[in-house]
Amino acid sequence: MEMSSRVSHMQSSPIRRLVPYANAARKAGKKVYPLNIGQPDIKTPKGFFNAIRDVDLEVLAYADSAGDATLIEAIQAYYKTYDMDFDQDEIIITNGGSEALLFAIITLCDPGDNIVVAEPFYTNYNGFASAVNVEVRGITTKAEDGFHFPAREEIEKVLDDKTRAFILNNPGNPTGVVYTAEEIKMIVDIAIDKDIFIVADEVYREFVYDGLDYKSFGNFPEAEDRVVIVDSVSKRYSACGARIGSLASKNKDFMGGVLKLCQGRLCVPTIEMIGATELYRTPVDYFKEVNDEYRKRRDTVFNALKKMDGVICEEPKGAFYVAVKLPVDDAEKFIIWMLSDFDYQGETLMMAPLEGFYASQGLGKNEARIAYILETGELEKAMKVLEEALKAYPGRQVI
Repeated sequence: MEMSSRVSHMQSSPIRRLVPYANAARKAGKKVYPLNIGQPDIKTPKGFFNAIRDVDLEVLAYADSAGDATLIEAIQAYYKTYDMDFDQDEIIITNGGSEALLFAIITLCDPGDNIVVAEPFYTNYNGFASAVNVEVRGITTKAEDGFHFPAREEIEKVLDDKTRAFILNNPGNPTGVVYTAEEIKMIVDIAIDKDIFIVADEVYREFVYDGLDYKSFGNFPEAEDRVVIVDSVSKRYSACGARIGSLASKNKDFMGGVLKLCQGRLCVPTIEMIGATELYRTPVDYFKEVNDEYRKRRDTVFNALKKMDGVICEEPKGAFYVAVKLPVDDAEKFIIWMLSDFDYQGETLMMAPLEGFYASQGLGKNEARIAYILETGELEKAMKVLEEALKAYPGRQVI
């Protein structure tokens, strides 16, 4: 029996699909450094667990489809610290940022429409869009430009009368780019002129390094009717397993459409929303400590990569990823080879191949994403493994 064409044409996740190779490597006795996925090892604030432990309910009932009111109030207070003011009905709680993205695409797009992203991009944008017959179009950005946007005329070439929205990640995954206020204003101006939406995926908002200023797409009043902010507790509070995300927008028609989808899936888990409320009350000192730790990890990985023969990358300025161009014939083949056929002193590592992070065919084949989500001592050892693997790989190429 045949499955739907939607599912048949979806790509499997380049972040997760190589996991069986990693499992086999571990079973064979190798230590595998898991640098393929953004799963931080930073401790989740204890307030989350304490709040759940203290729950005293006689019935674990459905929550409101839009989300728990107390959690929404906590998110409202959080956004005010970034000079964004949302009413209660302008925030909806979702099952992670993933559901927020999917619901945004479904609400904004009909089959045959397209969304525009900066490539390389978070690969699941493609998965969510293709599942509902929406095309993803890429604005190509380059490492030598720090993955910043090209000129406005280059961006506008990608748009047509079927373009419904930009979906942009800031800070960026997988590139670590932090867009300047001027770049964000350029996108805002294009969105207004072309009458399209901006879905701003800002889940890494706290992770900005080297004293750079951060500007949200929600800080432009002239575009408030077309900006949708996707958020999540996953990375910000190292609570990926909680699966609590949110959508925020001042466009009432958009929020009304999303609410219909939320009613169809009933509600977000009640207990996790109780825990997430306490996460949003976490003292701001937590972010400084975590930010300092990720900056050290960034420096450890980037400094090691700079010394590797044939490796090309730029210093990431945000999030906790670095995109690298490797001197190999095929990054996915190289990663599989590392897991299946290579080890250095009983150790190997896993990365995410970047070809699936592009919409444009032929790009990213020899590129990979490294998530610097382990403590610095582990990262130093992982980078040594990578250096030795590149020397030994039979498909090594000259870039």
